[in-house]
Amino acid sequence: MIRLDPAAGADLRGTVAATAARHLAAGELVVLPTETVYGLAADATDSAAVARLYAAKGRPTFNPLISHVADRAMAEAHGLFDATAARLADAFWPGPLTLVVPRRPGSAISELVTAGLDTVGLRLPDSAVARDVARLLDRPFAAPSANRSGRISPTTADAAIEELGMAVALVIDAGPCRVGLESTIVACVGPDPVLLRPGGIARASIEAVLGRPLALPDFADPERPQAPGMLAAHYAPNARVRLDACTVEPGEALLAFGPRLPAGTERAVMILNLSAAGDPTEAAANLFTWLRRLDASGASTIAVAPIPDDGLGEAINDRLRRAAVR
Repeated sequence: MIRLDPAAGADLRGTVAATAARHLAAGELVVLPTETVYGLAADATDSAAVARLYAAKGRPTFNPLISHVADRAMAEAHGLFDATAARLADAFWPGPLTLVVPRRPGSAISELVTAGLDTVGLRLPDSAVARDVARLLDRPFAAPSANRSGRISPTTADAAIEELGMAVALVIDAGPCRVGLESTIVACVGPDPVLLRPGGIARASIEAVLGRPLALPDFADPERPQAPGMLAAHYAPNARVRLDACTVEPGEALLAFGPRLPAGTERAVMILNLSAAGDPTEAAANLFTWLRRLDASGASTIAVAPIPDDGLGEAINDRLRRAAVR
């Protein structure tokens, strides 16, 4: 593992990124930080490396991956950006927004990454080391969350190691992820942009840039998801998750939100508050780490207090609903 201070200068960051890029170019897997969650990275143009990534996660190969790029030029070398996609990239890149666009003919991104679809998910991360890795690799890297498929996403390097072990060539530890939720995914492949997955950028912020509402997917085919994070069961701890809990039952752990706690809180084996102030940005950053800690308490059930669906609350509730599916 290489520990990298988030405030490290460009020279040190570049040295670490160069090491990661060498491993990726050799077809190996690397765990690296982004502003959203820690990712398990592979060269997006190397089908054998991508196959190893799917195997390491236990992820079904019909579930497409996001390709991370160094800059806008690299993104447009692999995807076709219409005016809507360009406007969103201008507004939110680098940042926690993935754009699903038509795949550019001749793109070298592996069909394993796109799950055979004629679209590609592209993201320019707001993480200098991640962008440096893509720049030095000179091609996109695929990087789903660095956890076993369906499990809680890691927001620290230690959580990624706990999920995957050290069966990777390199782990870069740059401390806790700032956003703590995966990217928002918007498809720009037709007349209306479609919100495929809520995430680190609130729907309202995107709609304000577009001047119109985002559409929702017409269907959700579990055998052919259009983007990552669309499977019904996902982000799950070992414990059962009980949503919108207004009371806490004996032996449950409590995931609270805001200053008011549910009745019966004294019965909880452990209590963690996503944000005592009711701040959805703070709650998003804490979500996966708090779920992991409550899961480790030994409670058979995690009771989750109601969380408003406003702003980032939509993405938080999306993750919790999928975590509750059994």
